[in-house]
Amino acid sequence: MISQFLVPQNKIRAQVGLPPLKWSTKLANYAKWWANQRRRGCALIHSNGKYGENIFWGGGKSWGPADAVKTWASEKVYYNHQRNSCQSYEECGHYTQMVWRKSLMVGCARVICNSGDTFITCNYDPPGNYFGEQPY
Repeated sequence: MISQFLVPQNKIRAQVGLPPLKWSTKLANYAKWWANQRRRGCALIHSNGKYGENIFWGGGKSWGPADAVKTWASEKVYYNHQRNSCQSYEECGHYTQMVWRKSLMVGCARVICNSGDTFITCNYDPPGNYFGEQPY
């Protein structure tokens, strides 16, 4: 499952000339811990830990890593690199975290919640999305 998280994210990073993320067992363990905390209700709540974090929810059990990464990457159209901002009323922070130049490591986890839905989280170190800084 590691490559299912890494390969699509690294393709997105390569599109903007960034080096690939490397897998971190430490971050994966953190992501697994947080995903298990969300298992009960499957709510999209961030851990508010010391790492960068992308979260994903999908109705049903069939959602996988590629679906989460595709959803986060779809925010690229809302990011204006020249202005370093998102289009009004749109989200692009998941995309910018994936392509944050200083983020070098990632670890992710997927759980099926008690509701039968899917929760996926990826954590990044060093974290990204600092106000006033461009991701790449």
